[in-house]
Amino acid sequence: MNTTDILLSKAAQLLDTTAFGSLELGNVIMIVVGLIFVFLAIAKDYEPLLLVPIGFGIVVGNIPAVPGMPLSVYDDGSVMQYLYFGVEKGVYPPLIFLGIGAMTDFSTMLSNPKLILLGGAAQVGVFLTFLGALVLGFSPNEAGAIGIIGGADGPTAIFLSSKLAPDLLGAIAIAAYSYMALVPVIQPPIMKLLTTKAERTIRMKPSRQVSTRERIIFPVIAFLVCTMLAPGAIVLIGMLFFGNLLKECTVTDRLAATARSAMIDVVTILLGFCVGASTSASHFLTPSSILIFCLGALAFSVATAAGVLFAKFMNLFLTEKINPLIGAAGVSAVPDSARVVQVVGQQADPQNFLLMHAMAPNVAGVIGSAIAAGVLWSQLAN
Repeated sequence: MNTTDILLSKAAQLLDTTAFGSLELGNVIMIVVGLIFVFLAIAKDYEPLLLVPIGFGIVVGNIPAVPGMPLSVYDDGSVMQYLYFGVEKGVYPPLIFLGIGAMTDFSTMLSNPKLILLGGAAQVGVFLTFLGALVLGFSPNEAGAIGIIGGADGPTAIFLSSKLAPDLLGAIAIAAYSYMALVPVIQPPIMKLLTTKAERTIRMKPSRQVSTRERIIFPVIAFLVCTMLAPGAIVLIGMLFFGNLLKECTVTDRLAATARSAMIDVVTILLGFCVGASTSASHFLTPSSILIFCLGALAFSVATAAGVLFAKFMNLFLTEKINPLIGAAGVSAVPDSARVVQVVGQQADPQNFLLMHAMAPNVAGVIGSAIAAGVLWSQLAN
């Protein structure tokens, strides 16, 4: 063997120990997708706290590993697999809900309880998409996990898919978070299509003042009622209302501050990064993933439309009309969908302030999506 052959052999061996030797077109496509997520988060400010960890995780998850080296979330004994345990077993989502509860003010909802119905109406998108997924050939468990995308709640989607359809977890999580980030793009056309300018200019009375006693009692009573109706929601709902009780009781301020700041930030980083890292091309680029994204768009659109239309229906019976735009906030993309309501409302009437009114169905949507997940889990798990 001459010197040239030896050098070529060594070069080939060196190439085999790098990622270039195993890099496929699918990996390149997913790396580009991850970089697009990072770009949208940084340049367009689309859910940066979610899209930056997810996008970078996608890039990491699509760097091919050298054979024999456990590096990915799917390799036994790898560090990434241990981090992914919290996603796979549904540990991270309840911790996210704890933090959400500790930062959520339910006063706007308590001051106008009828707006809770709008948060429930938006869950129509979940169950219609569940039926659509069944028609397209998904199993009942897979259809249930796909349907929850309509709730526009990433942690809920991850939690339910980890229980019902773990093989689809990556696609469902990416779809859910993608549509959460695209709330300002998807919702306004639907809201304007389903309302007249006169409806968009309806002004609502300021919310009444909610007492401290009401705010303390609410999470306890709401937890009991919700979990009695849907025991499957006990983990998510329990952590949500426990976090809210920490906030409202005034004697656990330090715990509430930790839950809504450092803890939720750490869990968000781990959750987003690990979900992104699970989207290796071999697991993600499949026909079912494309269907999931299409069904997710349908679910989110139907949920938005259902909230708006139900608000219009309520107005048939109300003397004090509600602005139907706030029905779009019934999806639980907090607080982005409420902000979208404010923007669209002020396009019709610059002096109309709908943000606080929209927060009522918005936080009700968080509860509604968790209950919907609990119902689906309890009905489909057996």
